[in-house]
Amino acid sequence: MKYNNILFDLDGTITEPEKGIINGIIYALNKFGIEVAERSSLHKFIGPPLRVSFPEFCGFDEEKTEQAILYYREYYGVNGLVENDVMPGMEGALKRLSNMGARLFVATSKPEEYAKKILQNLNLDCYFEIIAGASFDGSRDTKEAVMEYLMKQANISFGDKKTVMVGDRHFDINGAKAFGMDSIGVLFGYGSREEFEAAGATYIVDTAEEMVDIISK
Repeated sequence: MKYNNILFDLDGTITEPEKGIINGIIYALNKFGIEVAERSSLHKFIGPPLRVSFPEFCGFDEEKTEQAILYYREYYGVNGLVENDVMPGMEGALKRLSNMGARLFVATSKPEEYAKKILQNLNLDCYFEIIAGASFDGSRDTKEAVMEYLMKQANISFGDKKTVMVGDRHFDINGAKAFGMDSIGVLFGYGSREEFEAAGATYIVDTAEEMVDIISK
């Protein structure tokens, strides 16, 4: 195989998270008296850490951002966790890669506890050696911080040429570059070809099947 260690983003890569995340954002914004006219206008919240999104997209200061995150978790921790589906072709892709002997991991900016519960609910947790995510207190919040935390546990070194990061946003590509590894941008998530090209993705694919072909050949 071209790559033995495969790091996956979660939202928009393994799972379709739109319903749970957007419902959680709407719940949080409504607590501030902010009404949302179009759900699609909130798709930009899928991918980045909430501590980045609320200030950037809503102009919230630090105190208001932390309160918004608490409101979001009120909803997401109960309802949003089960409002997830599997991205097209991903379950089969994980099964194929696992059967080939690849080491599979998750590196997500979503809180680790949530990521584990989501994958358990979808019966996908069995494919992953380590599921790594953000911490609730913000001390491990960025993609790079999560990847570093994962790589230490998995004994993956900087610049390992047998390791690849798979994700649907530029955060995943930037994280891979920070650690000297290759990356695969998947177009079935929430990123665009232009976004991946600008970030310098090693590969860009349309389907999970194409992703497996790149990893295995």
